[in-house]
Amino acid sequence: MPLKKPRLEQSPRRILTAHAGLALIGEAIAASRLDQAVKSMGSYRGADHGQVLSTYLGLLTLGKSDFEAAEGVRKDPFFLSCMGLKRGLSAARLRQRMDASAMDYARALDQANLTFLQQAKIPVTPLSCGHVALDLDLFAQDNSGTHKEGVCYTYRGFDGYGVMPAYLGEEGWCLATELKPGSENSQNGFGFVLDRVLPAARSLTERPILMRLDSAHDARENRVRAQAEGIDFIIKWNPRQASAADWMAHADGLEASKVKWETPREGKRIATFSVNETRSWQGQEYTFRRIMRVVERTIDRKGQTLVFPDLEVEGWWTSLELSDDDIIALYRGHATCEQFHSEFKTDMDLERLPSGKFDTNTLVMAAGTFVYNVLRWIGLQGLIGDDSPVRHPAKRRRIRTVFQELISLPAQLVHHARQVWLRIGAHCPGFAAFKRVFTQLQACASG
Repeated sequence: MPLKKPRLEQSPRRILTAHAGLALIGEAIAASRLDQAVKSMGSYRGADHGQVLSTYLGLLTLGKSDFEAAEGVRKDPFFLSCMGLKRGLSAARLRQRMDASAMDYARALDQANLTFLQQAKIPVTPLSCGHVALDLDLFAQDNSGTHKEGVCYTYRGFDGYGVMPAYLGEEGWCLATELKPGSENSQNGFGFVLDRVLPAARSLTERPILMRLDSAHDARENRVRAQAEGIDFIIKWNPRQASAADWMAHADGLEASKVKWETPREGKRIATFSVNETRSWQGQEYTFRRIMRVVERTIDRKGQTLVFPDLEVEGWWTSLELSDDDIIALYRGHATCEQFHSEFKTDMDLERLPSGKFDTNTLVMAAGTFVYNVLRWIGLQGLIGDDSPVRHPAKRRRIRTVFQELISLPAQLVHHARQVWLRIGAHCPGFAAFKRVFTQLQACASG
């Protein structure tokens, strides 16, 4: 017998939610000791600093970065309960408070972010060489058609901001994000970024660190800094005015034992070799190794013979004592950053930032970093095991998948016997994983 068509009504008393995963975020905020991080800021008349930040973190968990979204949860008892709020904040008050204390809040969130990663005892998977990857890479945020502070023409050909995150390990834990004006070179202020992320990286792993950078950071000072810090590096070489023909001639003149030649197809040959270059920096001499790869094509992939050879040259600075091929293979993993960038911009809706003020948008990215790491941890703990509602094997889950499977769960908030219960449906496939993650977060919060 077919089911009857449902009739629509609104419950006068029952508190229902489509986002039971907010309870996980509330426990993660408690585990991060956010209240202690903002304690040094002193008291504030009205909502305290922790409540302001918790409100915005909760909104980001719902995929909403705009301040106006606060009006939709202002009187939601489930949202208030999960975020530990006495009362909801209006959109205007949330914006005003974030504008007034933007940089202080951002520093507090950086501290809370690191505390959460430490309390959660995050897994940090090393590379095949035994090092833990520390990837820093700039990406552009499209904020075209706006007059926000710091928005200007970017290397991607649109108006926006530049953001430099630092990702640790194969999991992609984000240690910090540095917001930059769109036209600013990524190397500007890079030393201060390292000042922020290197201590955090060392506090999360005892393994040696391998810093991977693209050619925008081919600066002598970066190699000297890495050597002084005792970390290894692979930095893409910027050829600038170098001649590919000269490098091919150099490869042709090398002894057979010092160059590796490959011919993957007719009309294409590849030379791979190492060079050592000595340069001075602040009165001292430094010698660094660079792997070179020169490609010569006399016939294109379609079989057409070229009038002039097509030459291509690439290089990688490194401090590792591995083979040339191993260094190149290790650097390829740096491209994984693009996946993590995409999760910030699309999954978390942090492409177009909500404020017209640069400092406030810096705070927004700091909050996004915290939520990104919490969701990454939830995905690893809840969506990889045998009881995961997602069945295909994976090393990690996208932030979008975490939203769909563990954050956007329908539930009922029940007050009974002086206790508060979160009641999830009998046929929910993600309940076992949700309960396990919730229990782990409670242990982190009480630890």
